[in-house]
Amino acid sequence: QVQLVESGGGSVQAGGSLTLSCAASGYPDRNYCVAWFRQAPGKEREGVAAISTGSSIPYYSDFTKGRFTASQGNAKATQYLQMNNLGPEDTAMYYCAARTDCYTWSWWRQYEYDYWGQGTQVTVSS
Repeated sequence: QVQLVESGGGSVQAGGSLTLSCAASGYPDRNYCVAWFRQAPGKEREGVAAISTGSSIPYYSDFTKGRFTASQGNAKATQYLQMNNLGPEDTAMYYCAARTDCYTWSWWRQYEYDYWGQGTQVTVSS
C-alpha cells in the first residue's frame, strides 16, 4: 500500500524559506505524479506544484511566481517543495498526493489523486 509522509512545515517570517519533503513507500514499480496541494482556513484546497517521478518535469500554479521549486531525490522516493520568499498568504496546511502520470492540463485536479499524506502546517507571519 502506498504511503506518503510530509515533513518540513513550520513557522517562518515573511520573506523566509521552507523546504517540504514527501517521503513515499509502497510504490509499485512505475512512474507517478507527486503533487503538492494546500488548504488555508476557510478556503478550498488548491494545487501548488507537481513533479513527474519518471521525467522529473515540474508543474506549477501561477501563484508560485517562481518562488517555489519542485524536485526529487536521486532514488525518487522523496519529493521536495522548496518555498522561497514566503508571505502570509502562503499560510496553509500543505499536502502531498500521488497519482499515475502528470499532465499539464490536469495535474491540479485533486480528485484524480489516489494517495494522500497527512499534511504539514506552514505558517508565515508578517
